[in-house]
Amino acid sequence: MEKIKAQNFKNHARLVPAFHFFVLPVFLINLIYALVRLKDGVTFFSVWNAVLAFTLFLFAGLARTFALTVQDRVIRLEMQIRLERLLAPELRPRIGEFTVNQLVGLRFAGDDELPVLALQVLNENLTSRKIIKQRVKDWRPDFLRA
Repeated sequence: MEKIKAQNFKNHARLVPAFHFFVLPVFLINLIYALVRLKDGVTFFSVWNAVLAFTLFLFAGLARTFALTVQDRVIRLEMQIRLERLLAPELRPRIGEFTVNQLVGLRFAGDDELPVLALQVLNENLTSRKIIKQRVKDWRPDFLRA
């Protein structure tokens, strides 16, 4: 069985090799090639190839963005449920004040650490996912990210 590497702030970002190192570069090279070919003469066919190449590259980026947006919505729901379970009763009414970015940053905090960190995020108005993640001491890994 493959040993799962411990996850932390420095290594939690997910790269999908087939997407990041093959699909996107191929679409980008195709777009550059189509634009370079325009110098040989602007025809309907050469312009159409450039438009199609741009569309394919844009489509790949949008597909990734759509998946990450859905993931953020799921994280928002998951975190609202966790916060409802873990926060002190007097803090629960403030759950609606958290932004999606704050909830995404907080998701990596362990259950023991989450209430304290959540209060810091609200009181200090921390809005950066990165800054919130950097404050997490007891990292709760997530290996199911898009």
